[in-house]
Amino acid sequence: MHAAIILFPGSNREGDVFRALASVTGQKPSIVWHGEPELPAGTDLVVLPGGFSYGDYLRCGAIAARSPVMDAVRTHAKRGGRVLGICNGFQIACEAGLLPGVLMRNTNLRFACHMQHLRVERADTGFTAQYQTGQVIKVAIAHGEGNYTADSETLARLEGEGRVAFRYCDAAGTLGGAANPNGSVHDIAGIYSETLNVLGLMPHPENLIDPLVGGTDGRALFESLLAA
Repeated sequence: MHAAIILFPGSNREGDVFRALASVTGQKPSIVWHGEPELPAGTDLVVLPGGFSYGDYLRCGAIAARSPVMDAVRTHAKRGGRVLGICNGFQIACEAGLLPGVLMRNTNLRFACHMQHLRVERADTGFTAQYQTGQVIKVAIAHGEGNYTADSETLARLEGEGRVAFRYCDAAGTLGGAANPNGSVHDIAGIYSETLNVLGLMPHPENLIDPLVGGTDGRALFESLLAA
C-alpha cells in the first residue's frame, strides 16, 4: 500500500503518521507539498494529517481545503481511493466537501489534550476491520475545534446509513456527559463518506501504535488499511 501524506503550511503531525504507516506497512509514505497539482502515481491512500494548517485561523481547514493538491485528492476519492483525515485533516476534509458537516469550537472554549475513549461503531470497513464492533479503544485527542455538527437532515442520513465511525465514550463504553470532550453532536468522533472510502476523525490513532508511548489501540486502524 502506497500512502501520500499531504503537507500544508503549519502541519505538524505528518511525522507521526509517517512513522505509523511505515511501521505497519513496511513502506515509507510520500510527503506531498500542498501546492503540487498531482498525487504520486500509484497512490492508494491519502492522509490529511493533524497540525495547524495556516495557523488554524479563519475556520480551521478552510484555507487548506483550497490548496492546489486538494483537486487531486477529490479526484482520488471520487474514483474510490481512500482518504484519511485526522484532526485538522478532518476539518480540511469537511471544508473540501469530502465529508459533510463542520467542526466548531469546543463547547467549553478550551483546547482539549488528553487520552480519550472511543467506541468503534462498525468493523466492516477498510479502516476498522481489525477492530470489533462496539469495542472501546483509548487514543489521544488534541484540538480546540473538534465540536462536530451538521444539519438535522445530514445527521439523520449519517445515522441511517451507518456512517458514524467512532463516538466519544467513557471506559465502559457509555456515551454522553463528561465522556464527550468537545460537545460534538451525537458524541461523534469520526464519520465516513457515503461510499466509506473517506474517514475523518478528531482523535489521533497515529500516536498510539507503540507500547513505549502509552498504548497500541490506534495500530489496528493502520493494519485494517493494509489488509483492505
